[in-house]
Amino acid sequence: MLIERHNTILELARQMGRVSVDDLAKRFNVSPQTIRKDLNELCERRLLARTHGGALLSSGIENVGYEARRIISSKEKADIGASAAALIPDNASIFINIGTTTEAVAQALLQHRGLMVITNNINVASLMRGYSQIEVVIAGGVLRHADGGIVGEAAVDFMRQFKVDFAVIGASAVDSDGSLLDYDYREVKVTQTIMDNARHVVLVADSTKFERTAPVRVGHLSQINTFVTDRCPSPAFAKVAAEAKVNMIETLAHEDQ
Repeated sequence: MLIERHNTILELARQMGRVSVDDLAKRFNVSPQTIRKDLNELCERRLLARTHGGALLSSGIENVGYEARRIISSKEKADIGASAAALIPDNASIFINIGTTTEAVAQALLQHRGLMVITNNINVASLMRGYSQIEVVIAGGVLRHADGGIVGEAAVDFMRQFKVDFAVIGASAVDSDGSLLDYDYREVKVTQTIMDNARHVVLVADSTKFERTAPVRVGHLSQINTFVTDRCPSPAFAKVAAEAKVNMIETLAHEDQ
């Protein structure tokens, strides 16, 4: 039976996406060693997945809540957004799909001029609505209340009408073999259509995506032109990127130079 502290730790992980040893030790007024033991037990039950200094929700079939995803690695996502936006010139046409990291790219694009942005992300459309130098085209389809994503066959058909300069896409998880993964097959169909109808595909994902898994295959790294992340902790993934001639940009590596 899980002790009460374990239940609270799990609830915190569901709310925030991840938990840290130091924060939990302070919250429960116990030693870090006690928390590490708790986390190890929860990981043995496959309820959490261990990370450096803490743990994260390990569900392979259900995504972390939208607000929690916005909090996770928020600085890293802002840096990724700025680096990805720097790749895109003024007067370009762009797909932007669902995700908190793609929203960081949209934020960084607000000072660009002459953009045409086609999106199935209500949050991106709302963010760009007040900028007259950006034309925003929003897909029709089924609105996913959890995160403002528009999915389904109508969204797929809508995206097929366009052929754009750039696609900015996210993924819920990336595998060491180069697989790009997500949770909702309806969202995946839209993303695949976006990838098929862009001249240059930019994948944006922070390093926590290497620690997660998801059940639906979006595609493979070889279908990507540029991958922007804070860091790539997987040598196997880096090798796949090199073999596929993917331009990989690590924002933390740039900061260290």
